[in-house]
Amino acid sequence: MRERVGQPRTIAGMRMKPVSARSLGYAPADKRIELLRLVGERGSISQAARAAGVSYKAAWQAIHTLTNLAGEPLVDASVGGAGGGGARLTPAGERLLEAAGQMAAARQGVLARFNDAPASVVAGPRTSMRNHLSCVVQGLHSEGRHDPVMVHLALPDGTAFCSAITRESAELLGLEAGMPVLALCKATAVEVSGHASAQPAQGGARNHLPGRVARVSRGAQRDEVLVTVAPGCQLVGFAAKPNRLRGGSRVVLAVEASAVVLALA
Repeated sequence: MRERVGQPRTIAGMRMKPVSARSLGYAPADKRIELLRLVGERGSISQAARAAGVSYKAAWQAIHTLTNLAGEPLVDASVGGAGGGGARLTPAGERLLEAAGQMAAARQGVLARFNDAPASVVAGPRTSMRNHLSCVVQGLHSEGRHDPVMVHLALPDGTAFCSAITRESAELLGLEAGMPVLALCKATAVEVSGHASAQPAQGGARNHLPGRVARVSRGAQRDEVLVTVAPGCQLVGFAAKPNRLRGGSRVVLAVEASAVVLALA
């Protein structure tokens, strides 16, 4: 009997879930798949972490994230014991690696066909977040080993803002100064104010970006506002009612650094 596309496969009597495209990651440079491959090669999560140049905690986070996305265990790990513990890939983990390899090859084929495409041809991640900004990492700072990392970013015109992420996320993304990234945030996390005198919070925990209103969509309780913050860069946010905002009004956008999500460009 022919196997139907999309139905779970059976391996050695085990019912296998279809490979989830979400678990393959958005960017090839994300180290999650690399870490999974290294676990299979080295037979140890700690050795895989050392080989990838990340902390043991970051490696565990990567495996945990992939497992959640796949919906089934990808690694069997034992801790301690006479043999010192170890890890091996489950059949699901091996299938995910195989799928990732084929997807990487397909990506290369697509990129080869689009090498001469205009620079404006950009594919962003599919997400409910309305705001996607292309920016460059200016630097990273953290108060302590277990504190969040503040990633300092700049838009093409030099406008500065920050994103607060975990140290493990910074390691897995391989963030460093000069790297292009995408900054994303929900429109509902952006507060639009007509008070241009607003100042950033101490420690840079909250971003304050000046801009001009491009469009106002009136709502029952809040108004949705499209704001130009730099040439070619716009953000959507919400303004409390009542307000006198209209096209051309000067405003300030306030957004918590912890609400700014980073993705590899």
